[in-house]
Amino acid sequence: MHKELLNLLEHYPDLEPCITDIDSAFNLLRTTYQNKGKLLVCGNGGSAADSDHIVGELMKGFELKRPIGDDLRQRLSEINPDMGTYLADRLQGALPAISLSAHAALASAVINDTAGDMTFAQQVLGYGVKGDTLIGISTSGNSVNVRYALTVARALGLHTIGLTGKTGGKMRELCDVTICVPNDRTLAIQERHLPIYHTLCIMLEQEFFG
Repeated sequence: MHKELLNLLEHYPDLEPCITDIDSAFNLLRTTYQNKGKLLVCGNGGSAADSDHIVGELMKGFELKRPIGDDLRQRLSEINPDMGTYLADRLQGALPAISLSAHAALASAVINDTAGDMTFAQQVLGYGVKGDTLIGISTSGNSVNVRYALTVARALGLHTIGLTGKTGGKMRELCDVTICVPNDRTLAIQERHLPIYHTLCIMLEQEFFG
């Protein structure tokens, strides 16, 4: 077992039933990034904040420095020696990820012009490419706008991962992998979603920047 999964189990032993699915989610995400794909993430309320949080850990250094490669450093210096050095010293390697919960102007336009439950699905249609991955976060597993996004993702050939609660809800049938926190209480589920996605982000960072 990956050492980060062992570490997760040490601190959250109640997540033992989730370990196989967390590892499967990691493998899907690793394949996505190996094939130059990207991650899309969506959720409502606290899960919207989690979506933003995941993107923040993937798009810049988390536990590792992630310096850029020598080729890019040289190209930046050739364009502008002073600016290039400044940029090269501060840029960090990124794993492409987009939070679908973060675009207020677009979301309000979709809500006004079509329907409020279409905001995530519309963005999946616009951003999603076959081989990408969508993570849908819902403590109940029944959030309609998340389920619509997962449906569009499957139609486009994206991998789908659900991060949810005990039963998995209606999302289960739409996800390649569903990580079901073994708890019925919303706050307890959300409290465990964070260490789960932190573990995934650490594993991915080690895989691509270790």
